[in-house]
Amino acid sequence: MAILYIIGTPIGNLGDISYRAAEILKTADLVACEDTRRTLKLLNHLGIRVKLLSCRSQNEQSAAGGVVSALNDGKTAAYASDAGTPALSDPGSVLVRRVLEAGHEVIPIPGPSAFASLVSVAGGTDKTVVFEGFLSPKAGRRRSRLAELLAMDAAFVLYESPFRVLKLLEDLAEFDRERYICVGREMTKLHEEYLRGPVGRILGILAEKNRQIGEFSIYVSGKKSN
Repeated sequence: MAILYIIGTPIGNLGDISYRAAEILKTADLVACEDTRRTLKLLNHLGIRVKLLSCRSQNEQSAAGGVVSALNDGKTAAYASDAGTPALSDPGSVLVRRVLEAGHEVIPIPGPSAFASLVSVAGGTDKTVVFEGFLSPKAGRRRSRLAELLAMDAAFVLYESPFRVLKLLEDLAEFDRERYICVGREMTKLHEEYLRGPVGRILGILAEKNRQIGEFSIYVSGKKSN
């Protein structure tokens, strides 16, 4: 029985890679990754040379076959998405299932996660936090799901691109302008920023020129936490 290691990689700052993750990447026979260019940048930073295999959402089924084949040959493999922990709004779940079905072991190497990082600094008081990730880009579906999430007593975390973040916050404000949120922008990177407060006020701040740049993670407090 061979092992596939699921590697948590930096969400921005390359210094956040763990010592154990670096050691696994160094000793693996094969590293499957969402984008070989992104992973190669990390490997070069660590001074590691290893065989790479592209394994992204568009080819995850076929790439999983290649990983299983390597494991069948007794090799050690690792998987890394572009940033953060695989299978959290990133590829990885299909690969994990295929490897388990083939009778091999899958071991997590804990590391960075935008979800966990944002919750830790959000200042929320909710005991339950739902990870939702990206909502549908279609307005109707997005608003319908938002209504369901906002009706819960639990907080929830969303991811959004810089191109749609204002539309998302506008929808949130229409439902509840006073709902407490924490928006993380460019987390762990040079221009890292956190905005906390009622939706209406945060929307106004982000609507300023050049404030909707970078990737966003958004913590929304639960209904009873207001």
